Amino acid sequence: MRIIDRYMLRQFMQVFLICFASLTGLYIVIDGFGNLEEFIEYAKLKHASVLAVMGQYYAYRAVSFFEATSGVLTLISAMFTVTWIQRHNELTALQAAGVPKGRVVRPVLIAVVAIAALSAANRELVIPRCREHLAYNAQDLGGASARKMTLIRDLETDVLLDGNSTYANKQRISEPRFVLPTALDRYGRKLVAKNAYYLPPEDGKPGGYLLTEVEQPAGLENEKSLTLGGKPVILTPHDETWLKPDECFVVSGVSFEQLAAGGTWRKLSSTWELKKSLENPSLDYGENARVAIHSRVVQPLLDVTLLFLGLPLILSRENRNMFLAIGLCVGVVVIFMSVVLGSQFLGANYFDFVSPAFAAWLPLMIFVPWAAAVSDPLRE
Repeated sequence: MRIIDRYMLRQFMQVFLICFASLTGLYIVIDGFGNLEEFIEYAKLKHASVLAVMGQYYAYRAVSFFEATSGVLTLISAMFTVTWIQRHNELTALQAAGVPKGRVVRPVLIAVVAIAALSAANRELVIPRCREHLAYNAQDLGGASARKMTLIRDLETDVLLDGNSTYANKQRISEPRFVLPTALDRYGRKLVAKNAYYLPPEDGKPGGYLLTEVEQPAGLENEKSLTLGGKPVILTPHDETWLKPDECFVVSGVSFEQLAAGGTWRKLSSTWELKKSLENPSLDYGENARVAIHSRVVQPLLDVTLLFLGLPLILSRENRNMFLAIGLCVGVVVIFMSVVLGSQFLGANYFDFVSPAFAAWLPLMIFVPWAAAVSDPLRE
């Protein structure tokens, strides 16, 4: 690595880290003061300091914030770095020494590709492991607060899962009211209980919801378990000794996270988990999940393409004005993100002429030729 490479990388990383720290700090200050009372109450409950609670909460948020902003921050950092060396006539001196522009900015391009790869790894490996913490907001730090439940149908068994509210800390549904299909209504159309707890698959047992203090139907402990297509769906104490007399178990492929988090679960899941969810016969996330999977594959390429759209604007104009560089960044990002979000909207809303795959790849089809056309300064 030559002196100019180290110099450019140092300048780029300084700007990137400063921008990331500034935006993250601004978010923490605004959000932290807005939710300070919640942090104080939770700290008292856990007998911990407020700073420790806030530090843990925003440490996880910083991981998600990096994934959301890395693409734009790399463009800003690259444009500021090039503008900075132009402002101090360093680029002119390098060109006079016979060093082409493309060679000068090569370490910046390599750094952008590395950050795009790091962002993808963060999205696929780190965020799914932090999903439990990222799913909580400041009003529900421990997951003990009630959240209104949105009913969801298990498409494999046709059981409608409904209830009053959900509690994430114990994966509990309060006052569950599960509506059974005609094929399972031998003892009534509804299962009503005080609580339902999600139990994951374990030791050969299927996953599902354990209903406690069953109120309806009465006398369920004396009834046989119900099956659908040869598969058990409603397990009763009559056949399952591990169930108490006032309990029953509803087999379901819908996990508690998928039931309670919905769109948040998709956002915080890895591409592999999204793919597995499409193969789950109990769920149908529709075109949203398919667009999300393709978008995950395309995202690193979009981050690099965004750089090749913005950086030539600075190199071709030999611009020395920082404020003009900021304006160019904003303009490029607005146009770019408008096309990306618009394409994803078309693919996720069942427009027949736009498939999920086409919607995710369409921005590349539009911007890659544009980036190639304007990148002459990088090839000089």
